[in-house]
Amino acid sequence: MTYLLDTHAFVWAVTDPDRIGQDGLAQISNPTNELFVSAATAWELATKVRLGKFEEAEPLVAQYDHLVERLGASHLPISHVHSLRSGGLVWAHRDPFDRMLAAQAMLEHHCLVTRDKEFTALGGIEIVW
Repeated sequence: MTYLLDTHAFVWAVTDPDRIGQDGLAQISNPTNELFVSAATAWELATKVRLGKFEEAEPLVAQYDHLVERLGASHLPISHVHSLRSGGLVWAHRDPFDRMLAAQAMLEHHCLVTRDKEFTALGGIEIVW
């Protein structure tokens, strides 16, 4: 299986794995699964650090590539196809980072590791936590 980590799942996976739900942690820890971290996660973390909304993430931004590698995950770039799907989603949720993660999970057929209940309203995405 392939799994895409929501931003909070990535942060907790590298800082405090016990905060991740039992099912999600089992999938992240399973070496036969493929893990992906979206460019949207890097974008969100850097933005929140810059705005002073998540200053404690500054070391995560500074070590981002190393942390993704340490998880055994791969980077998932944002393509124009992802952008078009994200912008076109009929979904009341306005968070651009979540919209991108949803579009990528749909298009790449990744299960999304998230505790965010907003994604269940969208449908079309398998979620694990």
